[in-house]
Amino acid sequence: MIPAVVYAIPAFVLLVVVEAFSYRFLPDDDGRGYAVRDTVTSMSMGVGSQVIALPWKAVTVVMYAALFTVSPWHLPPASGWTWVLLFFAEDLAYYAFHRAHHRVRVLWASHVVHHSSLHFNLSTALRQSWTPMTALPFWLPLALVGIPPWMILLEQSVSLIYQFFLHTERVDKLWRPVEWVFNTPSHHRVHHGSNRVYLDRNYGGILIVWDRLFRTFEPEGERAVYGLTRNIDTYNPLRVAFHEYAAAWRDVRGARRWRDRAGYLFGPPGWSPRAEG
Repeated sequence: MIPAVVYAIPAFVLLVVVEAFSYRFLPDDDGRGYAVRDTVTSMSMGVGSQVIALPWKAVTVVMYAALFTVSPWHLPPASGWTWVLLFFAEDLAYYAFHRAHHRVRVLWASHVVHHSSLHFNLSTALRQSWTPMTALPFWLPLALVGIPPWMILLEQSVSLIYQFFLHTERVDKLWRPVEWVFNTPSHHRVHHGSNRVYLDRNYGGILIVWDRLFRTFEPEGERAVYGLTRNIDTYNPLRVAFHEYAAAWRDVRGARRWRDRAGYLFGPPGWSPRAEG
């Protein structure tokens, strides 16, 4: 099964071009716009992620199908309630995935790719991980409760397509009720900010209500500074994809105690024995 997001790629590329031209002819003093090398890197990461994702999707389908087969329930796709359950369950799974990938370093090593750009525009949405394997466990419970695998994959694609449009500085805050319920460009600018007040905030996919419920929400206030707390200063796709794995390996190799090795892998990004003490 080819994910629906693959069919949206031509539209993504077209919209990136449109947004880039909008900065060229309608400049915004507050927006950083586009930089050619940064955009090429983001697009390269997107191409690589899709090349890797296609064969990996087969593994994902097998795992979903196996759990769906042993599930004591098989929810009917024809029921509207199944789709309602799927919408909320998938969005909650995404929240759990996203939060874990910011708080556990070995998972952050995969997700950090998406945060490595100093710019925030539609091309940033395409800067995706080349190690999607870390995401699988977070959606397995949906198959186990009896949601058909094809429905899970479809809803994941819907979520990713929605999130593409969050990566822009060209959209200000929306109508207050929309901002309260849904993830918006304003909320996602906060998520991509490296400002101390913005770190580890606004993990939501389509909805922002999980962040409000679990107290990880932060409204947009000060101007977001995009990128990492320690930027990697490279446009090399291989280094962008794997730099944090290499850094974690160096820390683990240099640690003297097994406890410290575990901390470097499973503690939050930036963890060190000194920080723990």
